Amino acid sequence: MILMSHSISRDPYLLFLMSVSFFGLFLVGILALNPPVAGESFPWRKPVIGLIFGSICVLGILATLFPKKCSGTFHFKREEMAVNKSNSSGESRLPSYEVGFAVRGHHPDCGNFSAHVFKISNRTFCTSCTGLLLGALVTLVATILYVFNGWQIGQESLLTVYFGILGVGFGLLQFPLFKNRRSPLRFLLNLFFVLGAFLILTGIDALVHSTTLDLFLILLIVFWIFTRISLSQRDHKRICYACNVTTCEFRG
Repeated sequence: MILMSHSISRDPYLLFLMSVSFFGLFLVGILALNPPVAGESFPWRKPVIGLIFGSICVLGILATLFPKKCSGTFHFKREEMAVNKSNSSGESRLPSYEVGFAVRGHHPDCGNFSAHVFKISNRTFCTSCTGLLLGALVTLVATILYVFNGWQIGQESLLTVYFGILGVGFGLLQFPLFKNRRSPLRFLLNLFFVLGAFLILTGIDALVHSTTLDLFLILLIVFWIFTRISLSQRDHKRICYACNVTTCEFRG
């Protein structure tokens, strides 16, 4: 892991991601208040958009269920424990680091990450990923109902969009504002983040009926997801950087 400066929250790259993300949320709010006249009647709009958004949900579900297989860069490296080695004279030498933490729920089994995980019996789960997983499952079902079962939002479209803005906004702000909070809040914020993206897409779709605008929103949702992943990565690195266990493998 590359060492970072103490002003870790002032990363210009993350500042750019957050700025674009919240500008996108602001733009969505303006579009909801002043929806443009689309003037198109593409009959397959909802099935096409539903298929694309549903595919994103499925990929998200797979990523939360199999984080190591989907991407080795999103989380910590796989479990590596220190082992004693012998030098050429046959004498045992000390391992290269003194403290070895197993990875549980793709977090080090360390007290600094206690708010990031929860346990059921002897199994450890990532709180954030569990919230994202449940949100993706609920959203996938809701997408199917919206596209293929004639589910209508009706007069609640504007309210739906603004609830979605709150969901995505707080989902992104959880890292700078709620970084020391306990597992239940992390679970709810990540659940609400996924549902928020769905509410924005369906709310704007009901207001505008524009395939082009729907595709733009899907790209924006992908950008929000990427921003959330980047914030999570930096949050993990921040915790390890501030740790006093200087010999821990995850800090160096």
